[in-house]
Amino acid sequence: MIESPPKIRKEDFDKALRKSIEPEVASLTNDANRQYLYWTDIKYKELPGDLSARELWACVKLSRMFAKTLEIGRYRFKLHVTDHMQQQCHEFDMNLGGYLGTQSFIPDADKNRYLVSSNMEEAIASSQMEGAATTRKIAKDMLRKSISPRTRSEQMIYNNYETIRFILEHRDEKFTKETLLHIHRLMTYKTLEDPNDEGRFRTDNNVVVEDGITHETIHTPPDCSEIEALVADVCKFFDEDNFNGVFIHPIIKGIIIHFLIAFIHPFVDGNGRTARAVFYWYMLRRGYWLTEYLSISRIIARSKRQYEKAYLYTECDANDLGYFIAYHLRAVGLAYDELRQYIQRKIDEKQQTSDFLKLGNINARQAQIIKWYNDTPNISFSVKEIQTRMNVSYPTAKGDLDGLVKSGYLESIAVNKVKHTYVRSEQFEKMVD
Repeated sequence: MIESPPKIRKEDFDKALRKSIEPEVASLTNDANRQYLYWTDIKYKELPGDLSARELWACVKLSRMFAKTLEIGRYRFKLHVTDHMQQQCHEFDMNLGGYLGTQSFIPDADKNRYLVSSNMEEAIASSQMEGAATTRKIAKDMLRKSISPRTRSEQMIYNNYETIRFILEHRDEKFTKETLLHIHRLMTYKTLEDPNDEGRFRTDNNVVVEDGITHETIHTPPDCSEIEALVADVCKFFDEDNFNGVFIHPIIKGIIIHFLIAFIHPFVDGNGRTARAVFYWYMLRRGYWLTEYLSISRIIARSKRQYEKAYLYTECDANDLGYFIAYHLRAVGLAYDELRQYIQRKIDEKQQTSDFLKLGNINARQAQIIKWYNDTPNISFSVKEIQTRMNVSYPTAKGDLDGLVKSGYLESIAVNKVKHTYVRSEQFEKMVD
């Protein structure tokens, strides 16, 4: 259970006004806001001299007092954007989209392949957070080979992947209630106890959010009778640059949308996956095209407890959105760093692939295929899997594989009357040595 912050009395604020000008206290306050610390983080912090945790908390609350107010239905949320948040947003502006984003560190020739892989990682991680019990390898094999889902967990991942592909195709369309319902329908297809709940707002108040460990109720969503109006406000918030005359940086706004959908909890299940998908949509809609290549859910999945606490801290501290925003900005930053490291690894691998191009009479895709077979001798590929991995057409994938068969690198083995699989030929090792 999350401990609620202490009530700050008028005399506490009066004292905080005097304390805040002391350099050491001001530094501690700035540090607390840089990390957007909650009361319990400050409560157990080692503090100098006679400064108490309660006094520092009063100084922190004083610094956050002049926050903007965001009204969604009858709910009021506080928005305090710190200097550090603004700095992070500026860095993301420089790297995730816009003109400068077009000068990408992703090689143009590999963008499609990296995009497919990143979309798969996002679909897998987002679903695993919501209970999809399957390994990353099995899930990727299913998506790459276009194998029909066999379990509910696999269906969840497949749905998530299809939803991402839908968003990529419709990113520029207006966001409406019908859009949200369609995303939920795609996300939950064949995974709910009652199929009628797919793409439908909940009609009762039997849904609560529980702590994953203690099973205590940690959030009771708004009454189902409020959902239509609240969703209408979120759609308006999504599409208007200045909501009720207030400008909010697009990245922060996308994070707030993520929070609001989870807060409203408009569906019987699939709220988290849907909220993360809508955040993804909003980022793309606002020009942060590099978001296509980020797997933010993979970062969130690794710090799921902190993700949940960010929601709880917001609710326990008078709906202060700063906690959730600070957490989410860190997640986006880590996802960006991981993407850079991933691309660098792939560039290094591509240098190795260029060695296979020296074999002659093969194209760059075929050189990559030969490298896969060289690295994993027992591997086999179907045309469909190469099509998915390379993000090329079926005829192109088949032409590449058949070309390698003709050259003697591979053998084609009939699986049935229609399907073939491709394996290393007996002379493969001699040919690549």
